[in-house]
Amino acid sequence: MIVSVLGTGTMGAPMAENLAAAGFDVRVWNRSLEKARAVEGASACSSPGEASAGADFVLTVLSDGDAVEETVRDLDFGDAVWLQMSTVGIEATERLMEIAGDVQFVDAPVVGTKKPAEEGKLVVLASGPSDALDRAGPVFDVVGAKTVALGEAGEGTRLKLVINAWLVILLQGLAESIAFAEAIGVDPQVFLDTIGGGPTGPPYAELKGKMMIAREFDPSFSLALARKDAALVLEAAERHGFDAPLVSLVMHKMDEAIEAGHGDEDMAATFLASAPGR
Repeated sequence: MIVSVLGTGTMGAPMAENLAAAGFDVRVWNRSLEKARAVEGASACSSPGEASAGADFVLTVLSDGDAVEETVRDLDFGDAVWLQMSTVGIEATERLMEIAGDVQFVDAPVVGTKKPAEEGKLVVLASGPSDALDRAGPVFDVVGAKTVALGEAGEGTRLKLVINAWLVILLQGLAESIAFAEAIGVDPQVFLDTIGGGPTGPPYAELKGKMMIAREFDPSFSLALARKDAALVLEAAERHGFDAPLVSLVMHKMDEAIEAGHGDEDMAATFLASAPGR
């Protein structure tokens, strides 16, 4: 089967490489052609149309809804299933569904960052026509360790927003706890060791907490993109008349860190907006 992957950034590139390693005929496109050429096992194309011609599946793995819309606006999908795997929010997903028209559209954002993408251990939140989901099963099995089958297209995005709300709140809570530990003279590593493996110590705390303690933020998922995801949560909350004060606070702290020049670092760099002596 021919799979076209449009977008070869932090997530798209390893997803494409895993698909190529699994025996799919993978064609890739990226705004920066150099990034497309760096994808092992795939054929780099100079345009989305070239990458998608005759494809069985077209995956969009781009930064936001506007980027996806710009990329596919004039695309001829042919008989391909469109697997929209970017995190773009409710409003943009509805726009993309309108653009899809008669094209089989699967809304399938993923949960996970760079390492799970490289290991093929993402969680795929798949929603759309049942026959399209069945066809896409082999693709999802390669890029993910788990596929959550949901209802109509759009349900995947809604669940992703809930998960993202939880993650950014958890991240900011961790950042403030480590900063608080440092401020009152508690070794933050002892804090992580104490909660580790217990009901109050999710693995995420160990992963991001080590970055915060070391002040080393090699990007697994950038702070700028995490801030984008937080904004999508707030957009959906406002649309549905829901007050989300914690996410608003998290976004404010992210903005502080981004304004200080940390937007391209890992999302854990939001810690720097709370760290003592920052």
